[in-house]
Amino acid sequence: METVAVHNAANAAHHAAPSRLPDGTHNRPRNTGMELDLSWVLDTRVNLSATERRVASLPGRRTVKKDAQAAWLLKAVTCIDLTTLNGDDTPERVKRLCAKAMNPIRADIMDSLGMSGRSITTGAICVYHRFVTTAVEALGDSGIPVAAVSTGFPAGLSPHHLKVKEIEASVADGAKEIDIVITREHVLTGNWTALYEEMKEYRAACGDAHVKAILATGDLKTLRNVTRASLVCMMAGADFIKTSTGKEGVNATLAVTLTMLRAIRAYQERTGIKIGYKPAGGISAAKDVLNYQFLMKDELGREWLEPDLFRIGASSLLADIERQLEHHVTGAYSALNRHPIG
Repeated sequence: METVAVHNAANAAHHAAPSRLPDGTHNRPRNTGMELDLSWVLDTRVNLSATERRVASLPGRRTVKKDAQAAWLLKAVTCIDLTTLNGDDTPERVKRLCAKAMNPIRADIMDSLGMSGRSITTGAICVYHRFVTTAVEALGDSGIPVAAVSTGFPAGLSPHHLKVKEIEASVADGAKEIDIVITREHVLTGNWTALYEEMKEYRAACGDAHVKAILATGDLKTLRNVTRASLVCMMAGADFIKTSTGKEGVNATLAVTLTMLRAIRAYQERTGIKIGYKPAGGISAAKDVLNYQFLMKDELGREWLEPDLFRIGASSLLADIERQLEHHVTGAYSALNRHPIG
């Protein structure tokens, strides 16, 4: 078990915060991609039983308490893509979300953690294209990037030329990150060339904006398909691979995460390029995000605990983290309605 004093936790979180787009993450070399290697894609295998055993043992094998837990949770805050992707979103809701992203933990809690006068932020704000301009204006010079979901999110079934136009429009409006959704049909029919060409075109349309490829893993049927789709998207230039839209029946899981992290490691070993990872959907409890952090560290190392290589797509997670941090400093749990997000 790692033990970190709260003031060290504060330092860790504080130093993570400047790793923001464009000044932080955009300094990392982009994934230039590679030629589609079908033999690598088709030869890949996943040992399902070994994967399930590995992730089942994680919660009992790795635990952190008290100061150490506060350290990990503060780090997690800096990696959150604070998200609102609802049909009833409004400009005012997006503005409130941006305000929370700039000050994610209440000042009194920060003071109790030894961070008086210091601040952290979330990793990004994630919204529909319609609200990109609203978010960019609300965030001002905070350094927090706006991520826009795109390409017919969440189903990804819009005409292809409209998907590309949507990317270009979001970038023109100021989005620094684009979360695209792949065409699941390409994976389910084994049309890896089509997936590769689609992803390459999305990457080109993003220009300087970083691109996250949403695999919608809950729709892909098998972990082998998850691995193959991960590899193809990375070969085509994805800077991040992301589990889910949050709208599928099954979203982020530890088994899918382990599978995707090992694909990232294999790609790095082949190319030398480090690819980011973003689990999304259903991660709403602080105790759950700890398991994702532990798995990231175990499989890829500490570098993947930073916001330039790790993001968490979430809408309600931040409220529970803030609540757990308040419990850490006061010894009492407060009601969730004391921790509004947007």
